[in-house]
Amino acid sequence: MLEEALYHMPETQYGYALDSETYSLRLRTARSDTPKVTVIYGGKYDFWRTRQRREMELAYRDRLYNYYAVELKPRDLRLVYVFELSAGGRRYYYSEDGLTEGYDFKKAYYNAFQIAYLNPCDIHRPVSWMGSACFYQIFVDRFFKGDRDKDQSYINLPWGQLPTPKSFAGGDLRGISEKLPYLQELGINALYLTPIFKSVSNHKYDIQDYYAVDACFGSREDFAALVDGAHRRGIRVVLDAVFNHVSERCAQFQDVLKNGKSSRYFNWFIIHGDRVDRKRVNYECFSSCDYMPKWNTSDPEAQDYLIGVAVYWIREYHIDGWRLDVSDEVSHEFWRKFRSAVKAADPECVIIGENWHNAVSYLRGDQYDAVMNYAFTKACLDFFAFGALNASGFADRLNALLMRNTDTVNNMMLNLLDSHDTHRFFTEVGEDRAKLQSALAVLYLFVGAPSIYYGTEIALPGGYDPDCRRTMDWEKAEERGEIWRLIQSLTRLKREEPALRVPRIKLYAKGNVFILERGDLRLKIDGESFTHTIERMG
Repeated sequence: MLEEALYHMPETQYGYALDSETYSLRLRTARSDTPKVTVIYGGKYDFWRTRQRREMELAYRDRLYNYYAVELKPRDLRLVYVFELSAGGRRYYYSEDGLTEGYDFKKAYYNAFQIAYLNPCDIHRPVSWMGSACFYQIFVDRFFKGDRDKDQSYINLPWGQLPTPKSFAGGDLRGISEKLPYLQELGINALYLTPIFKSVSNHKYDIQDYYAVDACFGSREDFAALVDGAHRRGIRVVLDAVFNHVSERCAQFQDVLKNGKSSRYFNWFIIHGDRVDRKRVNYECFSSCDYMPKWNTSDPEAQDYLIGVAVYWIREYHIDGWRLDVSDEVSHEFWRKFRSAVKAADPECVIIGENWHNAVSYLRGDQYDAVMNYAFTKACLDFFAFGALNASGFADRLNALLMRNTDTVNNMMLNLLDSHDTHRFFTEVGEDRAKLQSALAVLYLFVGAPSIYYGTEIALPGGYDPDCRRTMDWEKAEERGEIWRLIQSLTRLKREEPALRVPRIKLYAKGNVFILERGDLRLKIDGESFTHTIERMG
């Protein structure tokens, strides 16, 4: 038994509360070690006298490790436990003291693992509708122009031509409202919109006024009509929150430019000196964009202002969630306060961070509900596009990603193949339709909430930004082609199959075939042709 590979830590993804009466435990071993694992558990104060036993299942396997798992409903929520491992005719115990050949249960109060008490407010409660959510991301300016009477003088991109960073095509909120029947027919039940607030750019990530809908997109009334129309069709609406940075044109930064340190907003930004020096750029900003100064999300007044924005759009317009732009550069303290305020306004409002890397420190139930799962994106690219993973490696990678977080988080992850920030997946796979279709099958059958970027249903190509932000081809969409029909069938599965709404999954490979199983559904992908089949297991 390789002791160095053994790992367990309570109150992490290895030991946590699923609900008010259920604990989930995991134990990691070396991949080469497959002992029989039993958890021995009981109450904190009578463990030495009264103990229960449950065998753990070898549930997941990645390149280096095996992961055993079990769910417990103990009589006493003050849980104490140790692991018993049997292999080769020998018995071992694993506790806070590590691996030992014997264990003194009378002295367990020194070294047993424990979750001292299950306090209800510490449980990461799932957003119920995320279990069956099928997202559709819309870059608003490029989706559809619905307001034919608006001032169109700002439009400089004829629909269908390739965009530049400064292109405006004219898509708007009325256009999305007009296409709600189309989205409903496709099976979409959740929209994620890139920012809709006042801004000089086409993407609106440099927000000038968080309380104003950008005039290019419409009015507050147009947005209210969109949310109402979506809700009547069973479609949720998630907005993009840019709370890491802001436009230089915002009133607060303009006041700082004028008044320097005497401005009441000076500490709302991170400025090195007593005044802003635009030439030296002596203030923190997004990336190297000096026109997007960074909020100081450690400042209490700045925190209150931004949190007030989030709560306003929930209470006034009944939005269903926030996607958080550049969320990993914002203070943990801010996100904790943000979560408390958002969940007080609406417990079912989902909070999804834009963290491209391992976000475990944000996903303990005190900050986000989930993140945009770019690690899943990269695994799919490595298998389908780059050839960096074979079928076995793909299964191992996906298993490893699931073990990063709790089942609660995994079931709310926003899984995606591409977005407004990446190359189009269809382009990355060399416009191979079989690869796109197989990747879509993985996307919808994997644990979490699948999200497609507008145009995926018509295999819209595109390289890196701005090429990934082409206008939607509505003539092609009306054809309801093979990929469109596949997505429609996959969204139906996701919404209607009970097994696809819970986190249980099995991922493995047989030879060159990748296999995913959930409930009685089995997905097989040939690692050479990249064709797929979905079948019912007998």
